[in-house]
Amino acid sequence: MDIIQPNNFLFSSKYRVWRHIAFWVLQTLLISFAWATAYPFLSCLIVVLIWLPVYMSYCYPFIYWVLPQLLLKGRYVQFGVVVLFWVLAGWFVNYYFRLYIMFPVRDALGLDGIGRNPGALGNLFSLTAVWCFLSTIVLFKHWLKKQHEWLQAEKEKVTAELQLLKAQVHPHFLFNTLNNIYSFSLENSPKTPGLILKLSSLLSYMLYDCKAEHVLLEKEIEVMKDYVDLERERYGNNIEISWLVEGDMEDKYIAPLLLLPFLENAFKHGTSEQLEKPWLSFDLVVQQNAMKCKVVNSKNEFVPLSNHGIGVENVKKRLHFLYPDKHELKINDEGDFFVVSLLLELINNKVAQPAISHVSKPVIEKAAL
Repeated sequence: MDIIQPNNFLFSSKYRVWRHIAFWVLQTLLISFAWATAYPFLSCLIVVLIWLPVYMSYCYPFIYWVLPQLLLKGRYVQFGVVVLFWVLAGWFVNYYFRLYIMFPVRDALGLDGIGRNPGALGNLFSLTAVWCFLSTIVLFKHWLKKQHEWLQAEKEKVTAELQLLKAQVHPHFLFNTLNNIYSFSLENSPKTPGLILKLSSLLSYMLYDCKAEHVLLEKEIEVMKDYVDLERERYGNNIEISWLVEGDMEDKYIAPLLLLPFLENAFKHGTSEQLEKPWLSFDLVVQQNAMKCKVVNSKNEFVPLSNHGIGVENVKKRLHFLYPDKHELKINDEGDFFVVSLLLELINNKVAQPAISHVSKPVIEKAAL
């Protein structure tokens, strides 16, 4: 909700003069037409124009000084006193202006058909109505501005929290991956350069692509596949991994690093030494704009998973912020296996934000050769 825009006629400061002109022209015509039911329209229009400086002098000090200095600052007692004074002042203005200015001018112009009672309340009613209406407009604009500021503050708060959550994912993910490569380097494995290359691709993804609010689903899946390959190399034949991805993923976008923590959690709890044959499966299906993701891993049935870890908790919060009413997450402990199911409404045909060109990968490729 962005109500304060450069070209917004109702709120932009560059149209302030034109707004005031439009208001006074409109109120002059409305009051003239209202009085024209009893008097000639031209006479009514001239009388209202004679009164126009009085309307302005009566209304502007109130809306630009009394309202902001008293009411909007919570000085309600002083404001009430000033309102009573303003009403009384309006009666005196109405009486003496009619007696000493309006009647002489009317006679000089030869305007017939207008009453001569200086105490008549018609002009006072119009004066008070315009004063109240202008005050209402000013208060309504103030309320809209506060609503706008509050919404902006909430938006910035959510954005800051999302950035913090994403920042927590990065080191957690990096720590696990580096541990995997470290174990290979201790054995001088020839696979180490290839694993480092995969890590460089993952780091490039986190440093550049993840700056965008959304990334291509295909890229997110590619990163997860690299992660699974790293873990597969680490555990070898000690774990059985099933990987299934199907459906039309072209031009589908998702928040970055949203699914990876589920895989991390599956490897963390599905590779316990207490298990005879640990296993895990990853299934992802895309149907139109709906993505169904299911991660299942084996576990020790006698060890309940009361804490899902930092990564999964962060995903829950990010889903709450980024996909309100557009996701369904189920996490179930089935005894000897653990299931995470996510149904998500994807973003389609989003204008991609180009990432900075990846530098680390070509350098490492050359070193590996």
